[in-house]
Amino acid sequence: MTEIHVVPTGDQLADDIARRLTALVVDVRAQGRRPTVVLTGGTIANQVYERLDVEAAEWGEVDWYWGDERFVPAGHEDRNDQQARDAFLDRAAVPAERVHAMPAHGCSDSMAAAADGYADALPTEPFDLVLLGIGPDGHVASLFPHHDKHLHETRRLAVEVFDSPKPPPQRITLTFAALNHARAVWLLVSGDGKAEAVARGLAEEGTVEQTPARGVGGTEETLWLLDGALLGQAAGDRLGLAVARDQQPHRAGV
Repeated sequence: MTEIHVVPTGDQLADDIARRLTALVVDVRAQGRRPTVVLTGGTIANQVYERLDVEAAEWGEVDWYWGDERFVPAGHEDRNDQQARDAFLDRAAVPAERVHAMPAHGCSDSMAAAADGYADALPTEPFDLVLLGIGPDGHVASLFPHHDKHLHETRRLAVEVFDSPKPPPQRITLTFAALNHARAVWLLVSGDGKAEAVARGLAEEGTVEQTPARGVGGTEETLWLLDGALLGQAAGDRLGLAVARDQQPHRAGV
């Protein structure tokens, strides 16, 4: 079952996700396992990373992956991995062997080789957690509406993208086959213009071609974490959710 969790503001949402992520890592470590977490980029994700307490969990015992990446040189400020390093990974002194960044421009003979090489390095066991943002068009990772070749890919775990509608156009992304090989998938939603995408993503009817966010889900948990202040009352009404700024966090099942 999909669970929806709405909090009043973006700041509170980032706090909530940081607490949840910390608790998940602590729990998996208590089971004697090394957690595997797929990170995402975007404003709300970086706000979460900035809030993580380096003393609160064994962050250096986590294997960190990425759901997608801009195919630009290593260290470029636009890279999702660089933003995560700046916000948290370096601060937590996570060992380099635990940071599984996607290949950068200039590191492979081709983007296809880079994507296939990253797929080969993915764990065979399910990810413990996949974090995903959602764009105003309903895209997740770099799986965009009406990019049917990528949306319907079942064989490859990672693919090259040459025509992203958002710059830069060249990217590498995990496919649904990889993203859904996860115990938990959390969709983090904050930012202007995303209410309609959320409504389409959670509607009873719709297509992955129109709204790729409809295509992701964990084997044990699928959690939509929403900023009520930016979601807006109109979209909240469509989803049957109260999203007032002064409310307590709201949970609902779909």
